[in-house]
Amino acid sequence: MPDTGMMRTPEAEVDVTPELVRALLREQHPDLAELPIEPVTNGWDNALLSLGEDLCVRMPRRAVAAHLVLNEQRWLPEIATRVDVPVPSPFRVGRPGHGYPWSWSVNPWFQGRTAAEVSPVDRGPLVEPLALFLSRLHVPAPPEAPRNPVRGVPLWERHERMSRRLGASDHSRAGELLDLWHDLVDTPVWEGPALWLHGDPHPANVLVDDANGLAAVLDFGDLTSGDPATDLGTAWMTFEAPDRVRFRARLDELAGVDEHTWTRARAWAVVYASVLITGTADNPLLAAIGEHTTAQVLKDD
Repeated sequence: MPDTGMMRTPEAEVDVTPELVRALLREQHPDLAELPIEPVTNGWDNALLSLGEDLCVRMPRRAVAAHLVLNEQRWLPEIATRVDVPVPSPFRVGRPGHGYPWSWSVNPWFQGRTAAEVSPVDRGPLVEPLALFLSRLHVPAPPEAPRNPVRGVPLWERHERMSRRLGASDHSRAGELLDLWHDLVDTPVWEGPALWLHGDPHPANVLVDDANGLAAVLDFGDLTSGDPATDLGTAWMTFEAPDRVRFRARLDELAGVDEHTWTRARAWAVVYASVLITGTADNPLLAAIGEHTTAQVLKDD
């Protein structure tokens, strides 16, 4: 989820077509080249195309996203072995060619639907596995972990942008969010080691199975390190109050999360809400996440 004032999908800088993908596969991975290829979605940063029944191709559609795929290729194989949850660790790696300028990946295709497509009251089966996933992900990261200027950082580094975004918003609850942000922004900073972070923990990046259990965690484009509160904001994005209480209790048991970290996590939920309510007309699913998160962070007052 990009951190910008207007959440409208940018134009692609390269036209990613099935024909282009097939040409690249024939050149670099010929054993996959004749599988059926179908466009699935064009996100902010990447185009996703299905490849046969069990694979997909993830290709940057903007130059600003090219390094994100490189981060996934570099780090996800190691993370996948540790979290014990399916993640899109690359099955094959592609290089530029046929006029396409960036690296790209062939990833596993996971069956299921996103948690965002499930009513928040029915997301209870996610509490245990999502808490376990985050407890296993949040371990100290090496110094060379990817940098991200808008994730994992102290809250005060977000203050100017948050004040500007919410101050300019015409959303009916923007003022309440801004007041809450002012109450939370001075929470003591994270003093522990920089931990691995997913960086974009909203329910559209969580895949569930038929029983609404955790099937996979998607889209590590914002992968970085820093304050674990950045990811724990999902407590307000994903759950309603009763499940949030269970989620918090389970993470406290697994990882010993301190009170200041939970307070910062709520502040990060305000950050995500502010992004999602500030112009998601072209993405109703993200708009709904924004409304849910806004209601949840304000309900906890």
